[in-house]
Amino acid sequence: MDAATLTYDTLRFAEFEEFPQTEEPVWILGRESSALTEKDDILCDISSRLWFTYRKNFPPIGGTGPTSDTGWGCMLRCGQMILGEALVFRHLGRDWRWVKGKRQREEYYSILNAFIDKKDSYYSIHQIAQMGVGEGKSIGQWYGPNTVAQVLKKLSVFDSWSRLAVHVAMDNTVVIEEIKRLCMPWLDYAGAAAFLDPELERELNGFTEGACALDQSAVWKPLVLLIPLRLGLSEINEAYIETLKKCFMLPQSLGVIGGKPNSAHYFIGYVGEELIYLDPHTTQPSVEPCDDGLVPDDSYHCEHPPCRMHIRELDPSIAVGFFCSTEDDFDDWCLRIRKMSGRREALPMFELVDRQPSHFMSSDVLNLTPDFSDSDHLERFFDSEDEEFEILSL
Repeated sequence: MDAATLTYDTLRFAEFEEFPQTEEPVWILGRESSALTEKDDILCDISSRLWFTYRKNFPPIGGTGPTSDTGWGCMLRCGQMILGEALVFRHLGRDWRWVKGKRQREEYYSILNAFIDKKDSYYSIHQIAQMGVGEGKSIGQWYGPNTVAQVLKKLSVFDSWSRLAVHVAMDNTVVIEEIKRLCMPWLDYAGAAAFLDPELERELNGFTEGACALDQSAVWKPLVLLIPLRLGLSEINEAYIETLKKCFMLPQSLGVIGGKPNSAHYFIGYVGEELIYLDPHTTQPSVEPCDDGLVPDDSYHCEHPPCRMHIRELDPSIAVGFFCSTEDDFDDWCLRIRKMSGRREALPMFELVDRQPSHFMSSDVLNLTPDFSDSDHLERFFDSEDEEFEILSL
């Protein structure tokens, strides 16, 4: 049978191994578990992650474009997954769990509707592809991790419900001052009032004059921090492996988008020397929301045993993601990163600095055109036009 005609159900038990029985700790987005005693909890946690895959038969992108992203949209789907996880953290919390067939909270369906494959969803494949067109990426062209991060940053501006601050840290450097200005635009870096909007000033003053302490969520826009990195030339430098693994251990972890030759994946954790990931390379029919706003959601959760790959197979071009819901959360992340950077056994993947170095260009003036180190390499490695790489689902 030709590989292109195999269905997801046909390959389900042949392709996916059972989760290993190992004494090694399992780390999933900042949570540690035991494969020996908490296997069911691990699988429930993984199946609760939003799983965005190739889709077919959705409305044409741009009105006349493709009706499927099979063969070219894997990195775009990985971008949807890492941002979708941020929305879950934002609106439902890290402890939220999906139960098949059970009606979920309204916020959950609002999150799914933001990714439905149609032109007016905030983070649909249509919006991501067309935002790329405006920045020199034609529809159907492959994106690298940096490019999809920049596109998601621009799209998040229109999401008034989530009110996220998406920051893409460039040049392997995270600037604390830059992030705090982004997340608290009405304050100066020292924390003194610098209100530009009188109505906002009155609102915030109202909080401070009350008997209760000021809720950080009222003055801090929840942060999605995406850090595009290159951890080697043609393969990952082993000196970065322990640091990369430690990123999955941080409570602020959103995982990693990246991949290996012919496929982009969303990495959510690790066990031993193996990365645990969600794979977008299954083509499923597009989904239409119900009249009441609910979304048939079974196809947005991966119920088979999780995919795994050896960490040394990872392509060196990745983007690491973190979510900080409050300023205290971000300060805690900075403290943890500095402790990680001070350890001799692992090489830091990026630099954390208080203020922007004088030679840096502001991220506000960066465009989405990737440099050759990003685009040339990734367009050779992410995805393939060969149908044999696709697992099609009816």
